[in-house]
Amino acid sequence: MCLLRYGFFRRSKVRIKLTIAYDGTNYAGWQIQKNALTIEEVLNKALTKLTGEQVAVIGASRTDSGVHAAGQIAVFDTDSSIPAERFSYAINQKLPADIVVLHSEAVPDDWHPRYQDKILKTYRYRILNTKEKDPLRRLYTAHVSFPLAIDNMQEASSYLLGTHDFTGFSNIKSEVLSGVRTITALELEKVGEEIALTITGDGFLYNMVRMIAGVLIRVGRGFYGPEKVKEILENRERTKDRLTAPACGLTLLEIRYDEE
Repeated sequence: MCLLRYGFFRRSKVRIKLTIAYDGTNYAGWQIQKNALTIEEVLNKALTKLTGEQVAVIGASRTDSGVHAAGQIAVFDTDSSIPAERFSYAINQKLPADIVVLHSEAVPDDWHPRYQDKILKTYRYRILNTKEKDPLRRLYTAHVSFPLAIDNMQEASSYLLGTHDFTGFSNIKSEVLSGVRTITALELEKVGEEIALTITGDGFLYNMVRMIAGVLIRVGRGFYGPEKVKEILENRERTKDRLTAPACGLTLLEIRYDEE
């Protein structure tokens, strides 16, 4: 009794890493906002209710409004006695159906999802290239009713591989010290009625993948030649009129770290 009274058995804080999937349709992105519902806010409230502590998760990627995720990463600190590997089950009982924690585990106290020696993020952008819209795919693909020349789009996308200054593919609101990023893998393929752009890199600027998708769509329609991508990279000029493809087509597939 005395030992418990004076706190000798008090549990030290543990940092828990979560792998999260979500349908971003009904949310204003990941990051907390004053007047809109976000993924981060829902997670914080659910974890606070579960643990009885005031919890604030730290996410790896601030996905935009309407963007989905299959492998978002976040961490939080807790005194809870719930085993780390059981948090995924426990928290899912308190989350809405469009947010699911796929995995949970303990990590070192100083482990941060945005500051590691090596981080690779993979996104996929899906385009539904049919004459009519598909109501069953409208939330997860961008619809383009005009025929798209996949060969020209693939040629254009080849310019993106490697290390470049991607400032020309970032929103004018983006505030970063450097636009230099490295794209390590890129695949553009057509399967049936869908065209999928899968892109992996060490980081992405604000709206970068959606702007790349928007330019590739214009290439596919014949408004731009494939060399337009090279021109945008070289000019590094942000423009207000550059097409940003709809958020619904974008999914954060995976985040990998150097220790994995």
